[in-house]
Amino acid sequence: MASTPTEKIRLLIVDDIPETRENLRKLLYFEPDIEIVGMASDGRSAIEEAKRLQPHIVLMDINMPDMDGITASQKISQVAPMCQVIMMSVQSEADYLRRSMLAGATDFLTKPFTSEELTSSIRRVYEMGASRRLAMPVVQEVEEGAPGLTPSARRPRKGGKLLLVYSPKGGTGCSTVATNLAIALHQVTAQKVALVDASFQFGDVDALLNLQSNRSIADAVSQIKTLDTMLLSAVLSAHSSGIRVLAAPPGPEMAEAIKAEDVKTILTLMIQEFDLIVVDSWSNLDDMVLTLMDLADRILVVMTPEIPSIKDTKLFLEIADALQFPQECIDLILNKVVLRDGIRADQIESNLKHKILIQLDFEPKGVRQAINQGLPLILAEPKHPLSQKFLALAREEVAVLEPQPRGEAEKEIHEAKSERKPRPRLFGRMK
Repeated sequence: MASTPTEKIRLLIVDDIPETRENLRKLLYFEPDIEIVGMASDGRSAIEEAKRLQPHIVLMDINMPDMDGITASQKISQVAPMCQVIMMSVQSEADYLRRSMLAGATDFLTKPFTSEELTSSIRRVYEMGASRRLAMPVVQEVEEGAPGLTPSARRPRKGGKLLLVYSPKGGTGCSTVATNLAIALHQVTAQKVALVDASFQFGDVDALLNLQSNRSIADAVSQIKTLDTMLLSAVLSAHSSGIRVLAAPPGPEMAEAIKAEDVKTILTLMIQEFDLIVVDSWSNLDDMVLTLMDLADRILVVMTPEIPSIKDTKLFLEIADALQFPQECIDLILNKVVLRDGIRADQIESNLKHKILIQLDFEPKGVRQAINQGLPLILAEPKHPLSQKFLALAREEVAVLEPQPRGEAEKEIHEAKSERKPRPRLFGRMK
């Protein structure tokens, strides 16, 4: 559920049909957080109004005489850099979607759409813009009356970091850890954070975040030969927390069409666009998961203080060592910890010969309620002790991932990963 903005969302409506403009005005009339600041009947007047009014969002029809919505959107990005565009069209073909995203549109609505679809899109795009504005460096004037960034103010993007959340044992809480961690990373850093649901058959990230979008990684795979960052952006869902989400396919049968090489292509693009990417994976140690591990900067292994989970984690650490994954890049997360009950953390560390990074308390009531509401605990109860633990985990990971002068030990870790040899065929018979 999107959060209520502290300011009204300033909206400019652009459509060459007067009845359509009026219908859109009526659909939005009773929305207390949305203010229609202007209307335009063609692309040229849309550019002038956007320059004059500096709205948060332009609701733009793609097909208009004289100047279409694609051209107008490109010019609006120059005169109103902080403005975002939602494109409207009666056509839903991939080419229209691609052209819209290349022109800078943030979302795409196919006519006719419902009031709920319209307001949801507006609020979602506004949240995305708000997160981007907060993370912006120094803002200077591009031209008189048009705030924006000069070329010297734009920082070149470095490659993002990928954190893989994994467990060799099901039921340890990987998805809960991944969703809360992604939001915590965004809160701690104010950077661009993405969450990827790589449990392609039965992914739950969209349910945990109460996402209503029908876009998923399957849409990206269907366009894999022409996929670029703009088209990928169209299949990412925005969450009110400020993160972007790449959901699992809506049906398990669609997972068969997703290949490891496709996932590698998609994540490589995401690493170019995002500062931090959190990937929630399944438990099978197959070629897909091994590909994810190859791309990961950190592997966060979630386990519980129970014998089966400890046994499977120990086996995984042995396999990871055989596959030449640096042990220093693997962090153990002990989840569902009950004080004075069960196996202690120091006993587990002694058995695994691996330090536990953080312990997450067993909070069944709070976590269950958060799951059923589709509102992660870190948002529902930010002062909850477990929410604070997720923030602590985020800070730990950021501290490790932040570039800093390397000592000799750090150089060895970096060189071990960069010079990693092709992994042995331990899983050659796995399909």
